[in-house]
Parts: sequence; C-alpha cells; structure tokens
Amino acid sequence: GALLALNKPSGLPILGRSGDLSLDALLPALRRRLGLTADLHVVKAPARECSGLVLLSSCYHTTKKLQQFFTNARCKGQYPAAYRAITVGVPAEMEGEICTGLCWKQQGDRAMVVPVLAPGRRSLARKDVKNTLTRYRVLGAAEGCALLQLQPKTSFPEQLQVHLTLLLCPALGDHEHSSQVGRVLGVPFLLTPETAPSRTQVLDEELLSRLGLSPRQLHHLPLHIHLQELVLP
Repeated sequence: GALLALNKPSGLPILGRSGDLSLDALLPALRRRLGLTADLHVVKAPARECSGLVLLSSCYHTTKKLQQFFTNARCKGQYPAAYRAITVGVPAEMEGEICTGLCWKQQGDRAMVVPVLAPGRRSLARKDVKNTLTRYRVLGAAEGCALLQLQPKTSFPEQLQVHLTLLLCPALGDHEHSSQVGRVLGVPFLLTPETAPSRTQVLDEELLSRLGLSPRQLHHLPLHIHLQELVLP
C-alpha cells in the first residue's frame, strides 16, 4: 500500500541543511524514480550514526497513525523496535535491562550525552534529565565479541551507545563513548566522561587482523548498531 521500507547505511542523516546529503533531500528523487504521485514521509528511521530499516509512507494519515502507534506502544511498555549490535566484549548476563538517566552535558567546546545514574526529581521534572530503558539479549558470542538484540523502550540521542558502554561492552565502531571503558589486566571498568575524552575506538591486534584493518583505518569503522525490525499494528 502506502508503505515503503529501505535499508539505510550508517552515516546518512535523516534531516540536513540545504545542500547537504540527507535522506529527506533524497525523497523527491526516490518518489520520481518509483513513479509515485504523492510525497514520501519518514515514519520511522534510525539515527544518523546507525544503519537499518527506514519506514516511509506516501499517505500523510498513515504516517501520523503509525507515529502515534510507536508513541503509544512505548507508553504501554511495548518494544516495537528491535536493533542488532556487535559489541567489543560480552555482557556478564545473557539478558537484562539497562536503566539510567541521560542528559546533554557540555564538555569543552562540544556537547555530549552522559549517564546520570541517580537523577533527582527536580532534574526529571525540569526535563534536564530523562530516564531511559533498553532491554538486551545476547544472541551469540565469539572471540571476545557479542551479537546483541537491543529493544529500547525510550528514545534519546545516543541512548544505545551509552547503554552498551554501561554494560562495559561498547558497540564496535563507537568512537564517541568507547573510551569510557578501560581495562586493567583484561578486566573492563567504567571511566567518567570527564576523564575519558572521545577518541577513535581502540581494538586489540587480533580483532584488527580479523577485521582486515590497520590502526590508521580504524576511524573509518562505522558504528555497528542496526535497526533490524519494526512491529506494525
């Protein structure tokens, strides 16, 4: 019917400034290529840094109905979106939930998302901090890496990356938050964002070899978080 699904590569933003490459800027050309008469609207899509399922609609009412469905589903405690992630490290528990407050914080000349493990009522009421929740399950593990299913109940920028860092298992290709996981004699521990500035993810030589990458190529490694599935009414 009115729905169209695409597979978005990582690094492509949904919205962009005029003249920039973005999914929104490509929609008119896609509409013409498919011979559609109505404009296409984005119903659901992963963030710029993630890859995966993009749901489009050529019917305005369908778009609004489905967007309302996703909002209501989260309020009802349902998990209509499922992601897959490859992590560096294997969680101690095979499944569980990550629940923490998240907020934006200025670090030098840039803003970043940081966890607030025990947010106060006032900060939550002012919406300075948002309580977030992600359900996870380990689907497989080998050679110190894991394949996880992630089901976020809430929506916040970089939520999945921060939650995986709190699990001490940052996503492969996370050059923003992975520096907050340190290691002593192979045992991971959590560093604060203030003491661990963002940098290109550090991987051991064996994993680099298996990926076919040199240390100089690592900054090109994309984030391995992929929107795999959307459940529709």
